[in-house]
Amino acid sequence: MLNLVLFGPPGAGKGTQSVKLVERFQLIHLSTGDLLRSEIAAGSALGLEAKQLMDKGILVPDEVVIGMIRSKLTSNPQANGFIFDGFPRTIAQAEALDNLLKELHTSISSMLALEVNDEELIKRLLNRGKDSGRSDDQDESIIANRIKEYNNKTAPLANYYSAQGKYTGVNGIGSLDTIFNDLCSSIEKLK
Repeated sequence: MLNLVLFGPPGAGKGTQSVKLVERFQLIHLSTGDLLRSEIAAGSALGLEAKQLMDKGILVPDEVVIGMIRSKLTSNPQANGFIFDGFPRTIAQAEALDNLLKELHTSISSMLALEVNDEELIKRLLNRGKDSGRSDDQDESIIANRIKEYNNKTAPLANYYSAQGKYTGVNGIGSLDTIFNDLCSSIEKLK
């Protein structure tokens, strides 16, 4: 089973590339944001618990998110693999994901990290903000803060997966096709 963590700061192109990777390798895209929304829409016990917390402005605890991921994994036993997008974001989440996957007799194959410098990220997000209408993509100081938060809290995951020999950095600057081909080459080496 091919299980990939698609990693990178806001604006690195994870969403764009994950769509292409899902199609190319016949994987299931596992976005925690999408999972939360679908569980809430389905009215599941986990979805209702998450909604109550979110309605109070409280972050959904890791164990609830892991429960949703477990549900998605176990309901797709025939899958070729999964792309994890937006999760894990912390070492604790990565450890919880590793434990869950071990329990299900699989593991993360690789973390594919889209590497993009801060200047390029700010430029991309400001451009995205023109089309998306997202207020957090229209204010350079908010964007800079999101990148800083990523660098402080999420970037240490690179060390976590490097220590397991599962980290692959991919240049996230260039044409969409060049970046996609570089990602595919990295994945092919795993097989």
